[in-house]
Formats: sequence, structure tokens, C-alpha cells
Amino acid sequence: MEIIGGGRLEVRITGADVGKRVSVRYVTESAAAGGGFTDAVGVLTSWDNSVLLITRKSGESVRIAESTLVAGKVVPAAPARRRGPAATFPELARVTARAWQPVESEALGEWTLRAADGFTRRANSALPLGDPGLPVADTLRRVRAWYEDRKLPAYVQTATGAEGAQELLCAELDRHGWRREVSAEVRIAALAPIGDLDADVSAVRLSRTVDETWLRRYQRFGEPSPAVRSVLTSGPSVWFASVAGTGEVPAAIGRCVVDGRWAGFMAVEVDPDQRRRGLATSVMTALARTALDEGASAAWLQVEADNDGARALYDGMGFAPHHHYHHYRWAEA
Repeated sequence: MEIIGGGRLEVRITGADVGKRVSVRYVTESAAAGGGFTDAVGVLTSWDNSVLLITRKSGESVRIAESTLVAGKVVPAAPARRRGPAATFPELARVTARAWQPVESEALGEWTLRAADGFTRRANSALPLGDPGLPVADTLRRVRAWYEDRKLPAYVQTATGAEGAQELLCAELDRHGWRREVSAEVRIAALAPIGDLDADVSAVRLSRTVDETWLRRYQRFGEPSPAVRSVLTSGPSVWFASVAGTGEVPAAIGRCVVDGRWAGFMAVEVDPDQRRRGLATSVMTALARTALDEGASAAWLQVEADNDGARALYDGMGFAPHHHYHHYRWAEA
């Protein structure tokens, strides 16, 4: 907090600081009943009608009445590198998009509209990585119409928590009636330590193609559509891993896309009856060694915030959060 002479706290932010990262202290609602203060750090996304909106790294929004402010200041952007490889948000956003490509896409300025017959939000959402060339309201109408033409729900994928991310866009989506449905972390790590893990990779089979047995573990219900195969096989250099099970369904699977210095890990799944036997580690280690052979040095993956088991596994491999991403859906009246 900003402290001036005499030990007093001071509010040193104004509405002109919207879009900057700030740290504030404010009076809690329970202060009158003996409560105290609390702090919030994040991007100041709006200051309207005497109410501040601060978006934290996780994407959570905090509304604070101006009258409750005790102190506030602009703070430096969170460092892009803590442990593992250095990475900017724009670089990672483009790498992750190339690893999960839609069947159909169309440019809207520097936004990309993506569709894949409804298979995953990632492949069926607008990706905003710059200026769409239109005012926000007009852009969102175009997005809604594009997905309506394809009989798909309209989604926009956004990110928070890294320098150059999209906290302001998240606030605009909220104001225009879009609602966040799901959030996940994008995590990064050095690749070599994953390849060096003491894991049994002898039973891991690697392939350039996705076969029926792999899909039985990944696509457990119904027949995979052509869009599923198209998305899974898209990317600069794609590898599929599997560990045989007792029947026709593998005990474990995984997918890796190598793209320059990056190796992205996706679709790591283990038979519930085979968990805690190190199969996920074996799959990722085998894929990491292959990616290292292709010249990659850094790793990324995405994990939903409530998947505690996967988060613990990735913590042990050295993955650290880089930013959060969110899918906003148009909330039709």
C-alpha cells in the first residue's frame, strides 16, 4: 500500500488508471460490526458510478465501492517468468491455438472465428488476439450471427493474469450479456525434466495417427465425428501415445503437439481403475522424450481449475501457472 508521512494510507489511483494493474485496500462490509480491511490486486477494468471493478489473475471480478477505499496504487505487471521458460501471452495464445485447430475458421479483423461441429469450446469459439476492426458491440453481433448460421452457441475465449491479457475484454463481455461458463489454467514448464523422469515408458506406444483403440479411451460415448478426428490430428507435429489395457480400450492415452520450442500436452487420460500406477507420468515422459528429439525445450498444458488430481500431478512435474483462460457464452434472452 502507499503510505505517506505520518503513516497514513493514500489512494493514488483514479479512473484514468483503468487498464492498469493496481493494488487496493478497502473496508469490508463487516467493518461496522467489528470487521476490518481487505486487499485486492488485479487489473482495474472499470470505474463507473463510484464503483471499481478489479479483475484478479484467476479471472474473478471484485466490485468495490469508491467510498470504501482506504489505499490504492498502480503496481508493476506480474512477471512473465517465475519458473520454467519465459513466455509472453501472445506467443502462448498462438501456440495453443495451433495445437487445437478448428475445421472451419474466418478472420474478423485480428479475431478468428472457429468452428468444428461443436466439438470442444476451444475449437468452437472466437479467439480475440488483437483489433477486430469494429466497435465492441458490432463485433459481438457479428460473432453471434456467425455461430447462429452454423447452429452453434456463440463463445468467445479470453485470458487473464498475464501481461497483455484480456481483462478489459472480459468486462466488456459481462456488460454485453455474455456469461463465463468455464475457466482453466495454462501452465508451462521446462521440457527436459519431464523427459528425465524415472518412469517406465516400455509399454507406451507412440504413433503419428489416431486409431480406433485410442479413440475408445478418449471418446467413450458415441461414434467420433469427422470433426473430432480433424481437430485431434491438427497441429504442426502431432503424436499420440497409448498404454494397452486388459480389453480393447487402452489403460492410458495422451496427445502431444510439437511446435518450435514448445511441446503441448493434451488428452492425457487414464482408466479410473488403473490410476495411481504412474501411467499418466509414463505417457507424458515418453511424449516429452519424443518432443525433445524434435528440438522442443518448453512444455505447456491446460488444466481446469477444479481438477485437483491433475493439478497435483503437474505440480510434481514442475508446471507453473502462466495465465487463465475463460469461455464466455452469449446468454440469450
